[in-house]
Amino acid sequence: MSRPPTARDIAARVIVRVEQDGAFASAALESELARAIQIDARDRALATELVYGCLRVMPWLLDRATRFAPRGLGAIDGRVRAHLAVGIYQVFFTRVPAFAAVSEAVESIKAIRGPRVAAFANAILRRTAESAACAGDLREEAVVASAPGWLRGALERTLSPDGARAFLRSGTEAPAVALRVEHAADREPWLSRLRSAAPEAILEMGRVSPSAILARGAGKPQTLPGWGEGAWTVQEEGSQVAAIAVGAREGEIVLDACAGRGNKTAVLARAVGKIGAVDACDAMPSKLLRLEKELRRVGLAARATLAVDWRVGSGDVAGAYDRVLVDAPCSGIGTLRRRPEIALRPEPIDLGALANAQVAIASQASAHLRPGGTLVYAVCSVLREEAEEVVDGILRVRPELEPAPFEAPEARAVCGNLPSFRLLPHVHGTDGYFVACLRRAR
Repeated sequence: MSRPPTARDIAARVIVRVEQDGAFASAALESELARAIQIDARDRALATELVYGCLRVMPWLLDRATRFAPRGLGAIDGRVRAHLAVGIYQVFFTRVPAFAAVSEAVESIKAIRGPRVAAFANAILRRTAESAACAGDLREEAVVASAPGWLRGALERTLSPDGARAFLRSGTEAPAVALRVEHAADREPWLSRLRSAAPEAILEMGRVSPSAILARGAGKPQTLPGWGEGAWTVQEEGSQVAAIAVGAREGEIVLDACAGRGNKTAVLARAVGKIGAVDACDAMPSKLLRLEKELRRVGLAARATLAVDWRVGSGDVAGAYDRVLVDAPCSGIGTLRRRPEIALRPEPIDLGALANAQVAIASQASAHLRPGGTLVYAVCSVLREEAEEVVDGILRVRPELEPAPFEAPEARAVCGNLPSFRLLPHVHGTDGYFVACLRRAR
């Protein structure tokens, strides 16, 4: 009879799915945890820590293992490699005793590949544990060293070498879960209520969004008070600021050109009120269905939801808008703290192709701005190839647009009168974003 899966087994399965199938870590982990109904909350938390911890430093972990594998790890089964990585991560970066981490990993490998492979893994893990005994805290070194060369180069070109290291070091710890309170004036009462409901959790106000509450150790957000009432939703704080930066006002007509699942749409709809309107577009109809459901949960609605691929045209979008938000598809480099699998891609991301698509999307959507209207371009990336260079491309295609200061006070608090800003995890505590404001000439 096979033994029930442990948190380490679950983590290894997720790592294999990420490496071999290109799966998103969050989706794969959620799926594996849903199957493992017998494990308790503590083991669920451990599996989560092991998945994201290992993925953040995977190249470094495998390099450590290779030092004690004379023939390398190239011929090793992916499942064995994943268990080796989990074991080495625990040895270096957790409080689990080294002997326990080694024993658990060896037993898991023995169960899937037999005693011979387990003996090979045992030798590697024991020698690795011996080297870790006097190594000190290597977490930051491991995170920086695990970033591929193409990513480090792109970050250094944008942020400087020191800025690039600071950005990468921000990924050593898992970020907080950010909640967006639907009415900013209610943030303090909700913070107090959530603290009472989850006394062991760490809950605090966000730094740059007036609606953000940051939660650590509070469990699944949907189980907290207020979710069922539609009083708040889960939305990363930088994403909140990008939507607020649009500066939407009561009574205006706004276009959310790349609405996705609707978090930013909700911010815009709340701002324009019942006498205004928001039209939400996305290339994927399935996302629009989820958007409509989420808006209903928080008591809001879009005037229209339209499936549009802006790269080839405007679809059924007609008329002129006071404001347009283009939250363009991007590399996602700014979300590296939450999606460490991005840095595991063997080939560099084609930033040029992304930039061409971003310019096309923004230029098509901006054609629907009224004279004097505002376009806000946003990406969850900090790379200049997807930021300033895309803005330059938009201005070449749309000479009627010009950079303009943001109207939203929250954006001005970040950048003053400048027409663009970056949010950085090591500066603002958010994911990485670039946001720019352009205005159509009257």
